[in-house]
Amino acid sequence: MAKNLIIGQSGGPTAVINSSLAGVIDHVLASDKIDKVYGMINGVEGLLEDNVVNLSSMFEHMPHEVNRLKHSPAMFLGSCRYKLSGSDSEFEKIFEIFKKYDIGYVIYTGGNDSMDTVKKLSDYASKNAIDIKVVGIPKTVDNDLQGIDHSPGFGSAAKYIATCVRNVAYDTSIYSIKSVHIIEAMGRNAGWLTAASVLARQDNMPAPHLVYMPEVPFSVEQFLSDVKAKLEEYNSVIVVVSEGIRDADGNYIAEGGCSQDGFGHAQLSGVGAYLKTVIEDEIGCKVRALEPSVLQRSAGHIASLCDVNEAFNLGTVAVKAAEEGKTGVFATLSRISDKPYCVKYSTERVEVVANAEKVVPRSWINAEGNDVTDEMVRYLKPLIRGVAQTPYRAGLPDYIDIRHLDIKKQRYTNED
Repeated sequence: MAKNLIIGQSGGPTAVINSSLAGVIDHVLASDKIDKVYGMINGVEGLLEDNVVNLSSMFEHMPHEVNRLKHSPAMFLGSCRYKLSGSDSEFEKIFEIFKKYDIGYVIYTGGNDSMDTVKKLSDYASKNAIDIKVVGIPKTVDNDLQGIDHSPGFGSAAKYIATCVRNVAYDTSIYSIKSVHIIEAMGRNAGWLTAASVLARQDNMPAPHLVYMPEVPFSVEQFLSDVKAKLEEYNSVIVVVSEGIRDADGNYIAEGGCSQDGFGHAQLSGVGAYLKTVIEDEIGCKVRALEPSVLQRSAGHIASLCDVNEAFNLGTVAVKAAEEGKTGVFATLSRISDKPYCVKYSTERVEVVANAEKVVPRSWINAEGNDVTDEMVRYLKPLIRGVAQTPYRAGLPDYIDIRHLDIKKQRYTNED
């Protein structure tokens, strides 16, 4: 008899993580190797509370809802930032729940830390001769995952940041007064999103005029010199900075008073506001600090079609890998060419990505540390292409209903 599959989502949201979920559900509903697909509400944290929903019963009679899910941002199943302790009692509880729902396949979607969960679950199953295959699906707007050319979620966030820069440039360039606008992009230790802001430079538009990433030590003195030089050339200067820029000693510019998440990572914000005060004090022109914050993560209305489709395909790749008996791997893609843009799908050992970070190569940043090279632009351009056909209703994006996440606990038996 065919076993069931359970899938969870973890970490921060993206515009396309549900596209991967849609890819999984779409494949399972047509598969004769897997019976039902279940979902963990709030990842492994919810799983430990037996908070599970029957996705087959939700979607099998409404296939059009799978497409709606594909074009809805954030996480239909909810999320968590829960690190498995590694205790036997914790794993025993999880695998008892797997047994209850007759699970033979586990799919977990997330970033670096979530892939650590995939590894631990897979290792426990193998160590204890439990026939459950565990496969990961990558996602992150930060694009800092090893073992993959680019992460699902990044292309859409990159498109959003570049669009923000372009819109701000149109807004500010109409005035003759001197001004500086600082846009703070997400990126604790990797500057990929900040770098993507340069895609706004179309039709000879120079904005962003300066970009600063964590990969290069940040000097306030050099920053002021750079801004002053640009103000001599332009009335309006737009600067994009990563939230995680650091000084020469490795200290985050915006680290003062920051908190930490469950994995010990600094929760950063405020670097734009800090640099605003620096410019006001030292230069004295009009300055605004803009922080897109969570807006850049779940902007489904401006998602990259390339990103949506690749995320969906990676969901399918993950399920097929599990069906083929693979475990302790994650679905990945590698770039074959830029022109025409083409990728190849495969799987990679989860050890490659778990608890590891991919930063921007120094060679893709200019010598001055305040811009990117042509090689970076060539890498970025294909990832934001295409317009996702987001459904609209009453003038607003018609995303899938997520009211089930407000319910404390949902339980469905195998008979549901």
